[in-house]
Amino acid sequence: MQASDFDYHLPQALIAQHPPAERTGGRLLVVGDGQLDHLQIVDFPSALRQGDLLVMNNTRVYPARLIGAKTTGGKVEVLVENIIDETTALCLCKASKSPKEGTEIIFESGHKAVVKGRSDDLFKLQFNVDTSLLEYLQQHGSLPLPPYIERPVERDDAQRYQTVFASQTGAVAAPTAGLHFDDELLAQCSEAGVEQAFITLHVGAGTFQPVRGDDLASHVMHAEWLSVEQSVVKKIQQTKQQGGRVIAIGTTVVRALETAAADGTLKPYAGDTRLFIKPGDRFNVVDALLTNFHLPRSTLLMLVCAFGGTERMLDAYRQAVERQYRFFSYGDAMLIWP
Repeated sequence: MQASDFDYHLPQALIAQHPPAERTGGRLLVVGDGQLDHLQIVDFPSALRQGDLLVMNNTRVYPARLIGAKTTGGKVEVLVENIIDETTALCLCKASKSPKEGTEIIFESGHKAVVKGRSDDLFKLQFNVDTSLLEYLQQHGSLPLPPYIERPVERDDAQRYQTVFASQTGAVAAPTAGLHFDDELLAQCSEAGVEQAFITLHVGAGTFQPVRGDDLASHVMHAEWLSVEQSVVKKIQQTKQQGGRVIAIGTTVVRALETAAADGTLKPYAGDTRLFIKPGDRFNVVDALLTNFHLPRSTLLMLVCAFGGTERMLDAYRQAVERQYRFFSYGDAMLIWP
């Protein structure tokens, strides 16, 4: 298995630059048993049955992007990836030349940060701020839209690049399958006898990075923090015992649940995961997956192929391109049955 096995042709025009007018206004490609059904997001409740369980990611995106400059004048774009304490964080730094240890970065607010070291692709920055770092970002940071959205952040993004159930601050990217739900759609699912449960997985910027090189065995996953609580474990166990299905709303939920069930039995879990799910891996918890369309050669596409079958999923992607579905974070969705 090579990264090139997960490539596909995607016209640039199909990469969604804006969300649909309504959260539920997208299309839904259902990958079923030997067939594809072309529906709308509003049709999602009709695919469920009483006793099913939706598991969703309640992480909340914070304004993690800062613009600054080195003392030499060189521009630096900082994405605060992982807040370590009140003044220290691991960050992605985009600059013409990577900043060295000891480099001072001056932000547009006048506050400063000093590079204290490096861990793989991330730089350890010590911030000189007069509040906690998270409070500073809430005041001076901007929303970190994905790199393939090639426009400035707009006012509506603050709401639309956030799920309606987001409650646990800590992500630099949204769990995009959840963006399709509004309160009314969730209520319709509940009225159909479908339960809900929430995990937390703080999505990192590494989610947008394609696999480097062609050898999957040499790829090291970026770490993301997650929590699966005992109450969620209990709900899932009850659902399975009663013949219901566990439907993951997004790949982040799959990674969280399968990390918590790595030994075959689902248990509460809190901590980092570097789980790399690829074709041939076994799924212990998830029975169906609602997800957006993912980048070529990405670990998320590999996860989807592991769940739905590589040939089957790549064929679904080809048909989605032919029918001009909208791709990536603000795009359409697919519901996959294994």
